[in-house]
Amino acid sequence: MTETRVSRWYFGGIASCAAACCTHPLDLIKVHLQTQQEVKMRMTGMAVQVVRSDGVFALYNGLSASLCRQMSYSMTRFAIYETVRDQIASQNQGPMPFYQKILLAAFGGFTGGFIGTPADMVNVRMQNDMKLPPVLRRNYAHALDGLLRVLKEEGIRKLFSGASMAASRGALVTVGQLSCYDQAKQLVLGTGLMTDNIFTHFVASFIAGGCATVLCQPMDVVKTRLMNSKGEYRGLIHCLSDTGKLGPKAFYKGLVPAGIRLIPHTVLTFIFLEQLRLYFGIRVVAAT
Repeated sequence: MTETRVSRWYFGGIASCAAACCTHPLDLIKVHLQTQQEVKMRMTGMAVQVVRSDGVFALYNGLSASLCRQMSYSMTRFAIYETVRDQIASQNQGPMPFYQKILLAAFGGFTGGFIGTPADMVNVRMQNDMKLPPVLRRNYAHALDGLLRVLKEEGIRKLFSGASMAASRGALVTVGQLSCYDQAKQLVLGTGLMTDNIFTHFVASFIAGGCATVLCQPMDVVKTRLMNSKGEYRGLIHCLSDTGKLGPKAFYKGLVPAGIRLIPHTVLTFIFLEQLRLYFGIRVVAAT
């Protein structure tokens, strides 16, 4: 008899929140870079400007909204992906084919992206608020205040502004993260050169983070612009067209900080997740 442990459905949300606490400043700088109309500053310059104008703690503006987003978006996508994957794996007595992992990750990410849209929009607004003149700032006290004010002042439809983009982006990033992590980990362990330890988790999650960054960056830029808009875009096509006028590079604006943020976030998320699974996961006993 051999004993293994599988994740509980909510572990993905907890692990993502822990990772978000570590990488939030990078996420904030990424949003600032993406909402520039022209490329005026690079990553370091933007970070220096934020600290000089608003202080070090300004790098954590919108953290409550970021955590709210992780507990809605990430918890949903991890719960769907891992629950279904483990169920299918137990029935098939082996891992899922890669194409099935991609399809499952896309479905989980799309669903999670839609559910997490309201918190995602408030997160973007809170992070970008300090760039606006004082009279134009929204000044949300925290994530819940932001959600309630948007609902009251702009209506429920505004809460889901950019939902199609957020859901599509969620599908892409989840394919890059979850399915690629699973496959990379499976391939690394299959070589027989490494065991299921923290270094293996690091290597697999680093690969997954790179895949996710490249896959979702163009959509991430458009999603950020849509969510931060005050009605200047008539819809997705208009936003795509307006962004395209700035040139092809506009769709990859902030790629380096996005990678610098998403790759460490992916690595930390999976390391935290694997440790949660190892010490607090559900025990599964299989006959040998």
